[in-house]
Order: sequence, then structure tokens, then C-alpha cells
Amino acid sequence: MMADHDKTLRLLKTARGQIDGIMRMVEDDRYCIDISTQLMATESMLARINADVLKAHIEGCVRQAAEMGSEDEKAEKLAEIERVIDKLAR
Repeated sequence: MMADHDKTLRLLKTARGQIDGIMRMVEDDRYCIDISTQLMATESMLARINADVLKAHIEGCVRQAAEMGSEDEKAEKLAEIERVIDKLAR
């Protein structure tokens, strides 16, 4: 993985902590809007982490394939990015 491992792990652990907190909120029968707010915050954090990972992939793996890879490697990396964009658009 080309993304900053330490930063990515730290952010994922933070998101896991948020999810643990949300689970406690559900167990404690907290107010629905408060739970929803925390869910949206966690989703936002995960989206930012994903964006960082994808940017690092483009800057590393995709750039390397574009500069030094075979035509098949270039086509595969572009197809990967297209599939991710399709998933993100859903």
C-alpha cells in the first residue's frame, strides 16, 4: 500500500473507536438523532481515509504503470480506477 501506513492505521483505529461508541449508544437506547450524527461522522471519516488510499494508489501504482508498465498493465490500472469510481458513484 502506498498510503501513509501510520496515518491510515491511526485514522482507522479512530473510526473503530467511533463505531464502538455508537454501539454503546445503541445499547444505552440513546436518542436516534445523536446516533445518526455519530454514524455520519464515522462515514465521513471512512470516506476521507478511502480518498487518501485511492490518491496514494493513483500517485504510486497507477503512475508507475503509466510510466513504465506494459500496455496491458496500463489498461488494467485504468480499469481498476474506473471500477472504483463506479462503486463510489452508487
